[in-house]
Amino acid sequence: MARILVVEDEKDLQEVLAYNLRQAGHVPIVVSTGREGLTAVSEHRPDLLLLDLMLPDVSGIEICRRLKSEAMTRELPIIMVTAKGDEVDRVVGFELGADDYVVKPYSLRELLLRIEAVLRRMAPAQAGAGRGPLVFGKLRVDRDAHRVWVDEEEVTLTALELRLLSTLLERRGRVQSRPALLDDVWGMSGEVTTRTVDTHVKRLREKLGSAGPYIETVRGVGYRFTPAPDHASAVGTGDVEEP
Repeated sequence: MARILVVEDEKDLQEVLAYNLRQAGHVPIVVSTGREGLTAVSEHRPDLLLLDLMLPDVSGIEICRRLKSEAMTRELPIIMVTAKGDEVDRVVGFELGADDYVVKPYSLRELLLRIEAVLRRMAPAQAGAGRGPLVFGKLRVDRDAHRVWVDEEEVTLTALELRLLSTLLERRGRVQSRPALLDDVWGMSGEVTTRTVDTHVKRLREKLGSAGPYIETVRGVGYRFTPAPDHASAVGTGDVEEP
């Protein structure tokens, strides 16, 4: 059972979502505006946010940006729900830290499965609290505090970028295919393209600066985190290859 905050301004859809969430064993909290949504996050501390992007006051994009910029709400899972289905819109959503992106009209069964997938994905992170930071060469990653440093200078990553970095770092030395990363980082690959993986890897490398070469491109396969700091190769660490 999870507390799920639904920020949706369509009354009919509110009722349908609330009913189906209750049937699935969850506790829905339904509001109609962005401001009400921000207040409800503070008051109810939901386990997941189902967020419409086209709201009458504050846009869903702005709500996501605010929540992901605050330490208290940064780890709140967010599923964006919108009629805007272009890849550029999806990429913007994921770059802001959304955990999934569902396009209207959608199947309620698929939406419920996506909610379960995100909740399952969050469970290991919650169970693994207190794991301590990972240190690798000039890179230090504190997953519990959601903080990353390169050469002792802090780097700001979105929740999705941190999951991508942690996944690659924990599996260092092993090649990760794009489909595997879609499964393990995004949780469900149906609505995400492999090009999205490439875009996020390129952006992550840029943010990591001098530690960016730790993430190596394996041509025609995917990506690999170098097995040791001094093994980082100059080959295949530049521009991301076309899939």
